[in-house]
Amino acid sequence: MKSESNLEKILVGGKFAVTGELGPPQGADVSVIKEKAKHLKGMVDSVNITDNQTAVVRMSSWAAAIIAIQEGLEPNYQMVCRDRNRLAMQSDILGSYALGIKNMLCLSGDHQSFGNHPYAKKVFDIDSMQLINMVKKMRDEKKFLNGEDIAEAPRMFIGAAANPFADPFDFRVFRLAKKIEAGADFIQTQCIYNMERFRTWVKQANDMGLTEKVYILAGVTPMKGVGMARYMQKNVPGMDVPEWVIKRLQGVEKKKQASEGINICCEQIEEFKEMKGIAGIHLMAIEWEQRVPEIVEQAKLLPRPSV
Repeated sequence: MKSESNLEKILVGGKFAVTGELGPPQGADVSVIKEKAKHLKGMVDSVNITDNQTAVVRMSSWAAAIIAIQEGLEPNYQMVCRDRNRLAMQSDILGSYALGIKNMLCLSGDHQSFGNHPYAKKVFDIDSMQLINMVKKMRDEKKFLNGEDIAEAPRMFIGAAANPFADPFDFRVFRLAKKIEAGADFIQTQCIYNMERFRTWVKQANDMGLTEKVYILAGVTPMKGVGMARYMQKNVPGMDVPEWVIKRLQGVEKKKQASEGINICCEQIEEFKEMKGIAGIHLMAIEWEQRVPEIVEQAKLLPRPSV
């Protein structure tokens, strides 16, 4: 059974997809979401609504997703395994679909020790592979995880994440294969800076026939400056920021570094458009949503297709 999502229709139609990201606020202020949404509307085909990212308490993903729908966006509802058992997960999936959410991204979630409640009790009742498979079972077999029937199945378009850069590198493509086998319809990758390594990973996926079974969206995050690049290089696990990125940003005056970061991002997008096995991009302009229209216009991604 297929979902009814706009993102799915664009990908199935062979159009180059663009997804964005919107982080809910650390409070109940709806205007924060509305302000971010106005920069994303008409610029992306779907927008990820993060689920307590970095293990910091924020407005719930499904609630922020409903507000995003009201603002004219199609949400990609994220769910992490850290905070819920299988009962709560299946309940939230039914509820979110009933309220109009058609896409979801299945994630393990950042460990609680990294966030603002480091002593919170982790759940991890099931892992991200099992979550992917559970959503597929609910959608395609109309069954709960225990085998009981679902009266009205949630027709979610199922997403998963991939990090082409974590060690051991040779295992990365096999982990991708496992997520596809579990039931992922589309994949969003970690932020890409090391293009050479990413090309190798995509070639491996092409050679294994994986790109014929799933839609891969390449993750791009524009650098705001040298400070951000150095921080991501040294402090973000699984992030691969080559030295050339830092040197290129250093080569321009400080007030122009953000524009140069966008230039690098757009150059990557141009290559992704022509890269075999890449079906679109996932644009993560973290707390920088106001620059998204500039980026998608510079990258010649407008107008977005209507379906």
